[in-house]
Amino acid sequence: MSSYHLAQLNIGVIKGPMESPVMADFKASLDRINALAEQSAGFVWRLQTDEGDATALRPFDDENMLVNMSVWENIESLAAYVYRSAHVELMRRRREWFERMEQPFLVLWWVPQGHAPTIAEAVERLQRLREFGPTRQAFTFKSVFPAPNTESEDAPVKLADECPAA
Repeated sequence: MSSYHLAQLNIGVIKGPMESPVMADFKASLDRINALAEQSAGFVWRLQTDEGDATALRPFDDENMLVNMSVWENIESLAAYVYRSAHVELMRRRREWFERMEQPFLVLWWVPQGHAPTIAEAVERLQRLREFGPTRQAFTFKSVFPAPNTESEDAPVKLADECPAA
């Protein structure tokens, strides 16, 4: 059992204000998808405001940039939620609501159990990934690094094939 959990940040540029018709289906799905995450095996924590989601948070200069951040017990739990639950329905429709991004928009990293990462910490990890590519400090589903204090912690490991590159 590792003394670390997996943190994730993903960002996206929405195609209109959250109250606009283009975002209506996405907004209507948030409570259901967030509840699904919280009920999923391995879920630990997610970033949210008093409204129950993170759509009001704008840590980037772009007012249309949304953030989603959560912590999971391990990579397998997060991958099961992302790629093998009803969450995948929203991923299939991502282009309806979000602009295409040329740079990485998802980053994973290990945090000590009990640590809730800050937005500043998450943004730094994303910048590290964009600048240096996958490392043990900031990686993706395609290049997963094991938790610290485990065998081969500096070498990426292959996750199941059903997890496409982020």
